[in-house]
Amino acid sequence: MPQRWLTYTDRRTRVLPMLAMLILMLAMIPAAALAAPVATPTINIADARALPLGSTVTVTGGVTVPSGVFSSSTFDQGFAIQDRSGGIYVSIATNLGLAPRQQVRVTGQLADSFGLLILVVNSPAAVTLLGTGPKVTPQPLATGAISEATEGLLVTVSGTITRIIIDLPYGYQVFIDDGSGETQVFVCASAGINVSGWAVGQQLHATGFSGQFAAQYEVLPRGPSDVQVQ
Repeated sequence: MPQRWLTYTDRRTRVLPMLAMLILMLAMIPAAALAAPVATPTINIADARALPLGSTVTVTGGVTVPSGVFSSSTFDQGFAIQDRSGGIYVSIATNLGLAPRQQVRVTGQLADSFGLLILVVNSPAAVTLLGTGPKVTPQPLATGAISEATEGLLVTVSGTITRIIIDLPYGYQVFIDDGSGETQVFVCASAGINVSGWAVGQQLHATGFSGQFAAQYEVLPRGPSDVQVQ
């Protein structure tokens, strides 16, 4: 079973060159383009996810992951949104202070981040607050069902802890299995969740964003209230 990150050196070797390339690309974008994103027709998130990488799309949805909660892992101040058709993580450098139930319209470019499809936003001007809406209800799933088909959604899983791997400063890899297959609950250090009392054999109930890193599908809880351990 592939791990999210093997060592700090491995993570630094794999990520820092990509960050340097991203910074260079952003520096080459004209200031006018950053200040005034090109308007595109609004489509649902599922349709956006089906488009080729690099496509510029505009989607609307309710915030499911607050701004910056995953920053120790993603190195940005992004958030996630979901509509009736699907969900997606929005990567942005600026913390917009978004919280669940807020509705937003976002224009950005589709990109791949270690297997996870994301929407990259270059300017806060590309995110429009539309007010508040109903709270998104997490979808209960078996641990073995966390896959490409669930990516971007808010989900809930429960299972027995089979492995815990310390992956600081990024977070903790906690593997659970309910009998349907093992999946990973990745606890970002920036989410403020205390895992010190967790142990193999305990039952973990977790709600979070269904994501992916390399070949590993995972659930990322957003804060202490998203997890219960027995």
